[in-house]
Amino acid sequence: MATPYEPPEELQALLGCQIVVDTDSSFIYVGLLRGVGSDYLCLEKVDVHDTAGSRGTKEQYAHELRKVGVRSNRNLTYVRVARIVSISKLDDVITF
Repeated sequence: MATPYEPPEELQALLGCQIVVDTDSSFIYVGLLRGVGSDYLCLEKVDVHDTAGSRGTKEQYAHELRKVGVRSNRNLTYVRVARIVSISKLDDVITF
């Protein structure tokens, strides 16, 4: 019988928090972390944003959301762990 996946403590500590997920693509995800699997993060009430068609960077977008709040465009989204570059709490984004 396979051993159930146990996420790292650092990710478990973020469960229920609003997080910013930066990927190795032009997409940035901001939402509530609801689950952590070995291959995917499960986010709820998510703002999925593709910066490919915009003039702003992912960093600028995260700063904007920190100031004005998250505008969800998905109820639930799974983000592939292999594509993640960084994860942080939205509250940890320092506005300037």
